[in-house]
Amino acid sequence: MTDAPWRPTGSARALKARALLYAGIRAFFAERDVLEVSTPVLAAHGVTDPHIPCIAVPGYGYLQSSPEYHMKRLLAAGSGPLYQISHAFRDGETGQRHNPEFTLLEWYRPGFDLQALINETVALLALQLDQPPAQQHRFRDLFRAVTGLDPMRAPLTDLYRASPDPLPDDLDRSALVDYLMATRVESALPTDTLTVVSHYPGWAAALARTSADQDNEIVAERFEIYFGAMELANGYHELTDAAEQARRFEADQQRRDAAAQPGMRADPYLLAALAQGLPDCAGVALGLDRLLMCQLGATSIREVLAFPGDIA
Repeated sequence: MTDAPWRPTGSARALKARALLYAGIRAFFAERDVLEVSTPVLAAHGVTDPHIPCIAVPGYGYLQSSPEYHMKRLLAAGSGPLYQISHAFRDGETGQRHNPEFTLLEWYRPGFDLQALINETVALLALQLDQPPAQQHRFRDLFRAVTGLDPMRAPLTDLYRASPDPLPDDLDRSALVDYLMATRVESALPTDTLTVVSHYPGWAAALARTSADQDNEIVAERFEIYFGAMELANGYHELTDAAEQARRFEADQQRRDAAAQPGMRADPYLLAALAQGLPDCAGVALGLDRLLMCQLGATSIREVLAFPGDIA
């Protein structure tokens, strides 16, 4: 016999709330004629982004950190608008809001620009969160309003000075701005409110298109949505240029090398799909475990999971 803990950490209420959430999502997209799909959670390639640690499965590849690459291959093959409720995996992600295995809602809308997808994402979240107030800000404006600093142009010494904590002295602008966003800006967001933050600095584009803002700083056509200080969704006006995406993957590899991280081969299937032709589209990933936390007033992700990583 063993005394190992076996009981679920999520309550019966949380299990029922999850079932109702999934049913509501499916009804939302059925109404809009968006196709539900299913793609692999285990595949040959992971992601090159050095900030997203994939879980390797020797002999098989990687547990997927997102269904994004496979869904884009479906889009390039002519699927039309599509969505998926998918399990996703990231190595070492544990904490109040993190579990190595988590659930994403991801969807893509051909013909949508960034604002059209923002509007649809807010509509879905509003239905699930009892119609809270919503507000929208460009990243640069919000960062400046909270910290008094322009994230794109403030001297690094001023960004260091704005930190509430001592920091290593070799951080670059992107690392400093990311840290201040997490420690100062997010905590200043109003409670019980959906806050949309759009047009991130160009260095945070990842798989999003870029454009120039009003004074020619490069910004990413990307948005994130928070409920209070809880980040829920991350969306892009998707990059469709295969050559540019290959360049970004190579830059990721250089950052991996600089950080002494293991190499990660760029996914050739995704690049081939982009070369074939990804339709002009916008896509977003939404964390369903975090959305459940917001619905139920939970303070830990363990409260909404049946079996978190340490007892799975």
